[in-house]
Amino acid sequence: MRLRAVLFDMDGTLLDTAPDFVAICQAMREAHGMPPANEQAIRDVVSGGARAMVSVTFGIPAEAEGFEALRTEFLDRYQDHCAVHSRLFDGMEQVLSDIERGRLSWGVATNKPVRYAEPIMRQLGLAERSAVLVCPDHVTRSKPDPEMLLLACKKLGLAPQEVLFVGDDLRDIEAGHAAGCRTVAVTYGYIHPEDNPRNWGADAVIDHPLELRALLDQALCNC
Repeated sequence: MRLRAVLFDMDGTLLDTAPDFVAICQAMREAHGMPPANEQAIRDVVSGGARAMVSVTFGIPAEAEGFEALRTEFLDRYQDHCAVHSRLFDGMEQVLSDIERGRLSWGVATNKPVRYAEPIMRQLGLAERSAVLVCPDHVTRSKPDPEMLLLACKKLGLAPQEVLFVGDDLRDIEAGHAAGCRTVAVTYGYIHPEDNPRNWGADAVIDHPLELRALLDQALCNC
């Protein structure tokens, strides 16, 4: 079946959002009278969300006293500074331009809440280019459940088999397979050091966004 759209996970796939997370974590440590944390340690757990980043930043478990106050502080700071340093990954602008020139649609299916995702898309000039944005707010079950991708396909008016989903987490690939989409795992995203995207069972694995161009050309030629 002909490929008609590409869906991207947001953090670690379409966008390098880690610099904003790191800046917030470091600002919090400074506000609490602590020296800077190891930046790579924060980046390594971005896919784990606010809880994981706060835990690493302050070296405490989620059940520790005061943890929820720190998590709330983190989320409040992120609300105000969610698109200061975030950018498309190197090469991704060329990929999006290729998709648009090829008359394909593209969109985002992310576990990031809409109150952060929408402002980021707007501030980076991507909202008007993206055909669809699906967040946890729009579904009852987030990835790895396929509901998010099935909703995106429905909004696009496409069958899942016509859609390629690109992600940097096992949950993305599991959701894509369950929905019936073709899948691509990326190694350049926020991968835990002990994880390996080549073991996730994706239809393809890429090390750089520009490698998507060849995959898209192949998919279109083979239709």
